[in-house]
Amino acid sequence: MGLHPERRHLSVDEYLEGELVSEVRHEYIEGEVYAMVGTSDLHNLIALNLATILRPKIRGTNCQLFMSDMKVRLRVTGADAFYYPDLLVSCDPGDRETYFRTRPCLLVEVLSDSTERIDRREKLLAYTRIDSLQEYLLVSQERPEVEIHRRRDDWRGTIHTEGSIILEFVGIEIPLEQVYEEVPLP
Repeated sequence: MGLHPERRHLSVDEYLEGELVSEVRHEYIEGEVYAMVGTSDLHNLIALNLATILRPKIRGTNCQLFMSDMKVRLRVTGADAFYYPDLLVSCDPGDRETYFRTRPCLLVEVLSDSTERIDRREKLLAYTRIDSLQEYLLVSQERPEVEIHRRRDDWRGTIHTEGSIILEFVGIEIPLEQVYEEVPLP
C-alpha cells in the first residue's frame, strides 16, 4: 500500500470523522494524512492465510484479530499517529475503541515495493514504542520470508525462510508453507 500525501493539516477528530465517510483509507501522522493505495492479490492472500491461522487460536480468549481496516493509534515523538497494519491483535479487554486500538500485542505488515521502507523503518520505530506490543512481523510477498521482531529480543529481527515461525503471544507454531498456501510467488 503506497502512501500519497494530501496537503491538509487535520486534528485527530477531523481525521477520524473523515475516515468514516472516505472511500479511501488514510494514515495520519502529526496532522498530515496519507492516502492508502490498494493491495495486490498476493498481499491479500498472505494476510488472509495468517488471519485464518490465527483466528481459531485466539477464539474464546480476550484477544481480538483485525485485518487491514482497523487502525492502531499511537504517539510518535509526542504527536498522534494512526496506521492501518495488515493484521492487528489486541488482547487487552480495555482496548475497545470502535475505530482503532491502542494496545495491540501483535502487528503484521505484508511488504510491498511501495511500503517496505516505511514498514521496516518508520513503522518499526513507531510500533516498538507501544508498551503492549510483543511481536511485529514483516512478511514478504516476493519469497517465503517472515521477519519477526520481538520485545524480548530488544526488537532485533530474526528472518525465517523455511520451516516454521513461532508466535509467542499465543504460543503457536506456523509452517511457512501455510503462510504462503496458494500464493503464486514470483
